[in-house]
Amino acid sequence: MSLEFVGIDPDTEKDGSPTVWVEEETADLILQGEKADALLAAEIRGQSWSPGHSAGIPAHESVTRIPARMVPIIRKACDAAERRAASGTEL
Repeated sequence: MSLEFVGIDPDTEKDGSPTVWVEEETADLILQGEKADALLAAEIRGQSWSPGHSAGIPAHESVTRIPARMVPIIRKACDAAERRAASGTEL
């Protein structure tokens, strides 16, 4: 697996660094961020967000909180992923 680093939370300290990458072979976004706290997880578990889908968070998935200040970095990652998926080549 090969990752393209896109960006890190500009307001982060040395530890706990929300980060965004694009996986080069699949163009998937890879996000590192703060784990959802109990209140957020309970809110998500208590809703069925899409018709035909079960409520809750499946055991093989997790919820990650990404700071709003990282929207420009995520947008950059989305653009990179879209270009990679469209071209199938390295960026």
